Amino acid sequence: MQGILAGKTGIITGALDENSIAWKVAVKAVEQGAKIVLSNAPVALRMGTIHTLANQCNAPVIGADATAQEDVEKLFDQTREHLGPQVDFVLHSIGMSPNVRKGKHYTNLNYDWYQKSLDISALSFHRMLQVAYQKDAIKEWGSVVGLSYIAAQRTFPDYGDMADAKAVLESIARGFGYHYGKKNKVRVNTISQSPTKTTAGSGVGGFDAFFDYADKMSPLGNASAEDCANYCISLFSDFTRMVTMQNLFHDGGFSSTGISTEMMEKFAS
Repeated sequence: MQGILAGKTGIITGALDENSIAWKVAVKAVEQGAKIVLSNAPVALRMGTIHTLANQCNAPVIGADATAQEDVEKLFDQTREHLGPQVDFVLHSIGMSPNVRKGKHYTNLNYDWYQKSLDISALSFHRMLQVAYQKDAIKEWGSVVGLSYIAAQRTFPDYGDMADAKAVLESIARGFGYHYGKKNKVRVNTISQSPTKTTAGSGVGGFDAFFDYADKMSPLGNASAEDCANYCISLFSDFTRMVTMQNLFHDGGFSSTGISTEMMEKFAS
């Protein structure tokens, strides 16, 4: 089906390069008829290739540090200049842990970095929702999606404090989903995606081994970034109007599988 976002507008955050889920969401959204604004932190704008995406999508780029209140307010104010007073959807694809990047074990965290992990990866979600809520920046029946991971529910040793951040992210979706739903029928959900070979995901220790493990555990195999983008588009569309406050597993069945035949055969003596 084509054009399911025709006439809609939205903000896509976190696109770094063509491997990013956010990058693929942006492309899909425009293909489905939407007009978008792209945003990322100033340092990410320098590191990535978002301007290539901007040209492809005919979209303006607004630099914004999602941990800075004034930057988030500027993002929504400047978006209004490009897309009008309200948007239909927002993608939060923002996450980073200094502890994980610098190899700090979960039992030996740097607490300043820990707070930064939470601020960047989770509190930024609340900040964006709060600014949008107070500025009445999202249309009635609009949709906000944050990207999460199953480490919010289960322990994966090398995921470190990012697991805590994802748990907070999912809680914010439920909390703000209630209030935004009551106010303006705006729905708020998170997608718990398979391990995905993005620049951010590949930075987690042991990623390649875990990617293969998850692929063998999932009856459908790992969900790709492309498939995740399609799922995001469905949540931005009018076909999912009554879905809110949910953490939606998009993982090929990994989250519901105890053990797979392949794994039993691998460990059979």
